[in-house]
Amino acid sequence: MPKYRVNDAAVDHAHHLIDARRYVLRSRWGDVQPSAADGTRYLKTHTWDEYGAWHLGLTDGAADNTKRRYAFVLGDYTRIHRMGIISCHYRAAEWGHKDIELAAHEILQYLDNSRR
Repeated sequence: MPKYRVNDAAVDHAHHLIDARRYVLRSRWGDVQPSAADGTRYLKTHTWDEYGAWHLGLTDGAADNTKRRYAFVLGDYTRIHRMGIISCHYRAAEWGHKDIELAAHEILQYLDNSRR
């Protein structure tokens, strides 16, 4: 099983998106989660750093500037999705990636507290 570490750029990006109110509170994540093809399209007009900022996890041992490097997508490349954050939290907890789980939890709390 791959090992992941938290992508600090994604945490910062998530906070920026939340502060700018670029989020979706209710969505069917399975319907809006970006596909591999969506990622390829995004990369045609954006940098690897921009692509990476949408992913909470960095895959240990994967080469930079490859899709394999990035895991746990948080949004649809335009907005962060609350259900995307919850999905990251759940998947990380399910597979024992504690640092990713805690980072997703912190982002979820940040989003929920920003709405008060």
